[in-house]
Amino acid sequence: MHEFLFNNRADLVQRCRDKVSTRLGRLASSDQLENGIPIFLDQLIRTLQSEQTQDREESVYISGPAGGGTAHSEVGTSATQHGKDLLIMGYTVDEVVHDYGDLCQAITDLAVERDAPFLVDEFRTLNRCLDNAIADAVTEFSYQQRLAAADKVATESNQRAGFFAHELRNILGTASLAFAASKAGNLSLSGATGSILERSLSGLSRLIDESLVDIRAVGQNTTILRSFSLYEFVAELEAAAQLAAQAKGCRISVTAVDHALAVSGNRELLLSAAANLLQNAIKFTHVGTTVTLSAYASADRIQIDVADHCGGLPPDAEATMFLPFAQHGSDRNGLGLGLTIAQQSVTASGGTLSVRDVPRVGCVFTISLPRRAMPS
Repeated sequence: MHEFLFNNRADLVQRCRDKVSTRLGRLASSDQLENGIPIFLDQLIRTLQSEQTQDREESVYISGPAGGGTAHSEVGTSATQHGKDLLIMGYTVDEVVHDYGDLCQAITDLAVERDAPFLVDEFRTLNRCLDNAIADAVTEFSYQQRLAAADKVATESNQRAGFFAHELRNILGTASLAFAASKAGNLSLSGATGSILERSLSGLSRLIDESLVDIRAVGQNTTILRSFSLYEFVAELEAAAQLAAQAKGCRISVTAVDHALAVSGNRELLLSAAANLLQNAIKFTHVGTTVTLSAYASADRIQIDVADHCGGLPPDAEATMFLPFAQHGSDRNGLGLGLTIAQQSVTASGGTLSVRDVPRVGCVFTISLPRRAMPS
């Protein structure tokens, strides 16, 4: 199949463009045409090639695992951008699904026309790539849609705050003038100037009472979390981990982090939790191997992965990994409380901490946190 797709790439892309142009009210931009389905088609070709060479790890890296789930992949990254682009251009979630369906239909039609036989496993790979791309594109589209709605609410809140400040300034200005006049003229507060001051003070009291009602109403439905830059967070982690890695004789590899991503939570607690995971990974990874730190977005979550080469976890270790005083490695230094504290710190910020065993290779600890807009 990969040879068929490669040899007919231009024809398939053109067929997708033609299908897009026939849908009512849909005009595809040049960026969308070049950076959406064409990129996915190239990733599909590479996935099929890697599976033909039995390089399963490369296949999953390109297009993600079967059955969905949270995993960093090239298909996921480009599909996420595609879903975001379609929302910006004003399209619906249906259009997101249609784009990938167009490619599937184009491949099927052309294969029938050319009488090109495909293997069952190749169709499974095609379906896996399409499922993962559609899922990532749709979830990002939905997330950005909710984020836009939240931005609208924030804008309205800022407007209300502006109105409040403007009204507060006016009333306070009037009260200040009345007080200054009374003081300068040694006037009685029972006169007209005193009445102005009284009305101004009553107006301030009313304005504050009304604002408190609004705050209480918001507080019943919203938990305010502090957002911070994921890029700066990871950079701080990397700087501290490099020294420990050098002392152990292993390497630290940090994947590129999108500067536009932000995470929500208690920064100091999360920094301590992530640093603890890195310290554990460096402690147990084999000398000369690499500990990898990855941070990326998956729909409305931020995933922070710490992967090591410890050789894999002992049987049933995952079930007790985060219990107090649990120690599973040969190095028994410490009290065995680090992972317990790390989990509590992550939970306190509305996140989760999990571990996944990679048999005979190592393990991957994942912190999953709420995704937020970058603070201005």
